[in-house]
Amino acid sequence: MNLPRRWFALALVIPALACVADDQPPSAESQRAAIAQFESSLHYKTGTINLPDGFATFTLNDHFRFLEAEDAKRLLTQAWGNPPDAVADVLGMIVRSDSSPLARDGWGVVVTYKKEGYVKDDDAASIDYDKLLKEMQEASEEENAERRKQGYPRAQIKGWAERPYYDAAAHKLYWAKEIRFSDGPESTLNYDIRVLGRHGVLSLNAVAAMSQLQQIKTDMQEVIAFTEFSAGNRYTEFNASTDKVAAYGLAALVAGGVAAKMGLFAKIGVLLLGLKKGLIFIVVGAGALIGKLFKRKSES
Repeated sequence: MNLPRRWFALALVIPALACVADDQPPSAESQRAAIAQFESSLHYKTGTINLPDGFATFTLNDHFRFLEAEDAKRLLTQAWGNPPDAVADVLGMIVRSDSSPLARDGWGVVVTYKKEGYVKDDDAASIDYDKLLKEMQEASEEENAERRKQGYPRAQIKGWAERPYYDAAAHKLYWAKEIRFSDGPESTLNYDIRVLGRHGVLSLNAVAAMSQLQQIKTDMQEVIAFTEFSAGNRYTEFNASTDKVAAYGLAALVAGGVAAKMGLFAKIGVLLLGLKKGLIFIVVGAGALIGKLFKRKSES
């Protein structure tokens, strides 16, 4: 049984179920047992999900269920092989009801929120996304030496899987990247949605295989339909006389501006790395680009 690589990490965190004698890899049977045990430990939620402090809600339909922060972090670290310090700000994960996030074709939407102010959208029409992509690709290449030094595979941004699009009426920003890892058999899909709010940005990041693009595009429309900021936190309720304005605009969100403000690029520009398919979350190689974006903003 040829299991995805991330499952080996899961077997190792349940040593009683792993076959480790004589340095032999875990057997297929022990891996299945480890997966089943881990799956049974997850506490899925359905219905209406209130995010911390009540700033937003997910009114889940029957197609989706939710893992709260603790379970989401365990899934991301123990099962998908992510470093613990990379998931500190995760609020939860949205996953399909009809499949397991531990399955070969399993995927999830990682939920985070940064309360860093109202992001102005007046740069939406002027962003050159082709130029932005080229700069992101260059920045990613610059960081590959450090990435390899830290034990991560080389990452290459192949291009837009979905060209960035800003829905000005809904104040939601969409885009997707195709990412290729040097040790991966298939390109990885990062499908990103940013929902702008009065005090910050809600991030919905679907991590999957590139072959799942059409499914993710369809499913994410359902996800965004049941996502809503609560009263007092909506973008349209911004008060210029009292509310903080973020130090970046939409272009920096696409390039990873929120992550840069969190200081994550000191950790080689990677927030989440799932070993199942070489999955990466939010941004690859945007660290070197953020300074350029902020400089342009200050010069404009």
